[in-house]
Amino acid sequence: MTTRSLPASHPVQAIAARRAGWFDWLSRVLRAVESRRHLSEMDGRMLADIGISRAEAREEAARAPWDLAPPRR
Repeated sequence: MTTRSLPASHPVQAIAARRAGWFDWLSRVLRAVESRRHLSEMDGRMLADIGISRAEAREEAARAPWDLAPPRR
């Protein structure tokens, strides 16, 4: 049995690329949710160690899950 690869322009590969892009985005959203949850659970000493205030931590934790852009300063 032989295996053939499809040309890059083939519709199946285009769909697979879009699906991979969607899964990558979803993975980044889930990581952001988890890291923001951890940030909201940190005590004052931990926040001081990473150089942010309690207000900044609350603001970051309150961002929408799909808001993946760096915070505005």
